[in-house]
Amino acid sequence: MEREIVTIDEELCDGCAECIPNCHEGALQIIDGKARLISDLMCDGLGACIGHCPQSAITIEKREAAPYDEVKVMMLMVEKGENTVVAHLEHLLDHNETGFYNEALQYLTENEKTLPFSLKKVTAKVEKLEPEPPVPQQQFHLMPEQGGACPGSKAMSFKPATVSPNSPPTLDAPSELGQWPVQMHLINPQAVYFQGADVVLAADCVAYAMGNFHQKYLKGKSLAIACPKLDSGMDSYIEKIRSMIDDAKINTLHLMIMQVPCCGGLSRMVEIAQQQTKRKVPVKQTMVGIKGEILSEDWIL
Repeated sequence: MEREIVTIDEELCDGCAECIPNCHEGALQIIDGKARLISDLMCDGLGACIGHCPQSAITIEKREAAPYDEVKVMMLMVEKGENTVVAHLEHLLDHNETGFYNEALQYLTENEKTLPFSLKKVTAKVEKLEPEPPVPQQQFHLMPEQGGACPGSKAMSFKPATVSPNSPPTLDAPSELGQWPVQMHLINPQAVYFQGADVVLAADCVAYAMGNFHQKYLKGKSLAIACPKLDSGMDSYIEKIRSMIDDAKINTLHLMIMQVPCCGGLSRMVEIAQQQTKRKVPVKQTMVGIKGEILSEDWIL
């Protein structure tokens, strides 16, 4: 059958193995110094490994491949333990793969007595059934489109702090942040603060490296942050970027990354998202040095 599946450019791959732990299905291995796809049956084609490749050697292609087999994958997942099973099931739900998700639960249920972990605990984690502690009422405008069970993911829109031009000089610079949340896993790409906005998509380290990030780059803009090396489930980021462009109809996208190889994954995700969009927006990329200096700044799309 013809379906989407990962492909690896062997000339670009340097065998760093960053992709291996981020392929929960176990479809990738390092063989002879290169990442190899060892089984079509185990590759779901959703690309969780893409953003973890510092060389951008992994892409998605559509070709003839054996059908993905959720049961075989789940047999492998069980051996890797509870956390891997949870990550895999969340991965399926993030992509609305309810058919595969149900197949996985059926396998786990049928083999519950032999599992080395509690199935009830796994499903509670995946479906977020564990109760959250009560949260004090916040003095912000809460967006109804993303309430969520976690208080840290509640969407908020607020005015940045302002300083009177007649105020005496101070070392404390006001924040230019005008929304919450900002982490890519938590944001709603169709939130009010993204509608028609100029958006900054920054690697986590950028704001720490740059002393003038708020005043020069964030002022008047909406923000999303991500770490292409440490974040998990980044395949969902591509869909969120696409939704910002097509559904929220953002005006521009300013990608800010560090001069480290892993940040290339964020640039690659923007590129893939742009290939999937119905409309195009201008994209500027700024590369920041580890001392906060601007190494390059160009419109790339």
